[in-house]
Amino acid sequence: MSYQNMFSKKSAPAILMRLFPYLWQKGNRGLQSRIVLVLVVLLLGEGATLAVPIVYSDVIDAFVHQGGIVMVPALLILGYGFVRLIAAMLTNLRDALFAPVRLRAARKMAYCSFEHMHELSLRFHLDRRTGSVTRAIERGTEAVETLLRMIMSIAPTILQALLVIGIIWHFFDWRYVLLMVLMVLAYVFFTVRFTTWRIGIRRHMNETNNEAVSKALDSLLNYETVKYFGNEAHEAQRYDSAQASYERAALVTQYSLGLLNFGQAAIIAISLVLIMLLAGKDVEAGYITVGEFVMLGTYLLQLYGPLNFLGSVYSGIRTALVDLEHMFDLLDEPLDIIDKQQPLPVTQHLLDAGPARVEFRHVGFAYNSNRQILKNVSFVVEPGCKTAIVGSTGAGKSTISRLLFRFYEVTSGSVLFDGHDIREYRQADLRAAIGVVPQDTVLFNETIGYNIAYGRIGASLAEIEEAAKLARIHDFILSLPEGYETKVGERGLKLSGGEKQRIAIARTLLKDPRVLVLDEATSALDTHTEREIQTALQTVSAQRTTLIIAHRLSTIVDADEILVMEHGEIRERGTHTTLLEAGGRYATMWATQQAHEATENETKNIV
Repeated sequence: MSYQNMFSKKSAPAILMRLFPYLWQKGNRGLQSRIVLVLVVLLLGEGATLAVPIVYSDVIDAFVHQGGIVMVPALLILGYGFVRLIAAMLTNLRDALFAPVRLRAARKMAYCSFEHMHELSLRFHLDRRTGSVTRAIERGTEAVETLLRMIMSIAPTILQALLVIGIIWHFFDWRYVLLMVLMVLAYVFFTVRFTTWRIGIRRHMNETNNEAVSKALDSLLNYETVKYFGNEAHEAQRYDSAQASYERAALVTQYSLGLLNFGQAAIIAISLVLIMLLAGKDVEAGYITVGEFVMLGTYLLQLYGPLNFLGSVYSGIRTALVDLEHMFDLLDEPLDIIDKQQPLPVTQHLLDAGPARVEFRHVGFAYNSNRQILKNVSFVVEPGCKTAIVGSTGAGKSTISRLLFRFYEVTSGSVLFDGHDIREYRQADLRAAIGVVPQDTVLFNETIGYNIAYGRIGASLAEIEEAAKLARIHDFILSLPEGYETKVGERGLKLSGGEKQRIAIARTLLKDPRVLVLDEATSALDTHTEREIQTALQTVSAQRTTLIIAHRLSTIVDADEILVMEHGEIRERGTHTTLLEAGGRYATMWATQQAHEATENETKNIV
């Protein structure tokens, strides 16, 4: 293996080097001291373990030479038992001391991975399956703990093998050492080569498992869609097909593990027979005593036992490295949106009281080179004013709110907040000053109170209830048996669309942002509820800058400026009255909607 390959990004040494900072955490003196103590206990434990066969040998020779139970053999037996007890105690103490270290390292890495996922842009999350990402983090976290546990098992074994070889050389001669070294080399070579071959099998098994989990999660998240089209059998078949692929891959993995274990056992058995035959011949010739013969056998069993386990440990380490590789791949995902090293001071430029000024200046945006979304878009929303954006589906309306939040970076031009390019601010500071009520409201599988309080973590119950009153949802919540402690279910599926949207409005009102973005905020409401909330929103909007992305034109007639977008460009702009007088695209849309609403009202009256 070349130097470059050894330290390539996905090699075992490189992965272990990347893991080290999570183990030896900077600034955590307590954890670092514990690691040092673990190493000391490990050395003491290995010393006690190596003394056991020597004491046992002295016991055997004492019996052979003195021929009965006398004081010296009895004392040696007591010493033998004491040494074994000390060795066992130190081994268990080592494991107990190291457990918090590996668990803390796994926790730290899980935290960093989860944090990084939230730092990635919306582009990444739209292109990835949530099930695959969460499974990779879960498996990677388990791999950290497994890897450290395995290393703590393999390190004493390697140290013990070196010490045993040194002791054998001291008490016997080079022939025994040569046989032992050849055995160890053959064992390691076979294990490494065979386990390396199994890595591809393990990778394939992980991929099929990810596919099965993703299909299950995707199907369950779209439970209603499955029911609407009666495709339960189809979904079950898709899931079973993915599980069948995983079953085949898992079987191949299990069979290959059996072959690995058999080969290791064969190497150990052959070497053990050869060494014991040599020792038996030396006992017969009088070169070594019976006690030394027993000591040799004890050392071999003491060495071969862990070595037999070493195969499984090494296999586990390689498996954990594969899982860690996927986790590090997630951590290596580049950030599309990066804060400047010296952002604008938040207290001076961003969180000043009062409504903010928002400007889009010659903004162009494209998801990729062949999909241009916005083209030279320019407009200004003055402090305390209300600007509405209308247009057909795909015109680029919602993209504007995503650019304002810096979910994406503009391709050309700039977005200004209080006269400063939003790229000058920290993302967290910018988003703290902007609130949004999205068209598609997704709630956490928590209580109603938690979902409203998410707008401002730490808000009091009185503040939560006041926001709910403004959103016209307070009375409905109190009518529920558990009130604000009512669980909303996965993605809020236990609530109607209108109820979810009113909770989203309450959540944003609780945040009390300087800029309010309403992205089809009342699209899921009936006409009566919509009018009630519009009244509340008008009261709230008067105190802040408001950007409305609207479908129902009747909700924006009081806007200070209306922008009509088509194919990523602003085709018309003006007030409701001036746009109607112009007789353009907006006037056509208004006439169409008015006719549609009139037809709906006639239908209701007939019913």
